[in-house]
Amino acid sequence: MNNEERFVAYEYKTVTTTRGLESIYLDGFQNFGWEPDGSVPFGTAAVGTAAVMLKFRRNRNIKNKAELMRLERQFEDGIQEIGILEKSRTSAANITAITIGIIGTAFMAGAVFAYLAGMVLLMVILAIPGFLGWLFPYFCYTRIKAQRTQNTAPLIDKQYDTVYDLCEKAHALLAG
Repeated sequence: MNNEERFVAYEYKTVTTTRGLESIYLDGFQNFGWEPDGSVPFGTAAVGTAAVMLKFRRNRNIKNKAELMRLERQFEDGIQEIGILEKSRTSAANITAITIGIIGTAFMAGAVFAYLAGMVLLMVILAIPGFLGWLFPYFCYTRIKAQRTQNTAPLIDKQYDTVYDLCEKAHALLAG
């Protein structure tokens, strides 16, 4: 073998994702000819670091590169859609809980001002919805999150199926 036959030119790719999607990127990109080149967590290496940077490389001279790149873009779009659906489970619940908490805090502030003005009856009337506004956000959050999880689970599963189909097509292109 001479040096020309052994030389391999690589192209490189870096993907930033959450730890929850790290495995699907690692598994999926291998079907597009990419091989892991190391991963580095953002920030400190403390437990609970949410973001991770994945590095990949692949031979620049692979077969069916144009079709693989098209499938790869669809794969990345599918993974992003899964991330959006996962976040949507908690976003509406967060907004509702925070809004109720702020309203409860406003009632509690009114109760404090009523107390300072010597209006004890008004203070009690304002404090009751204030305390409820601090108590109900938890229950609203859990209920809304459960409903959103139930509604988005089939969509997430369908998106995973789409992503796996793309990986299967890409693997067939590499093998063939």
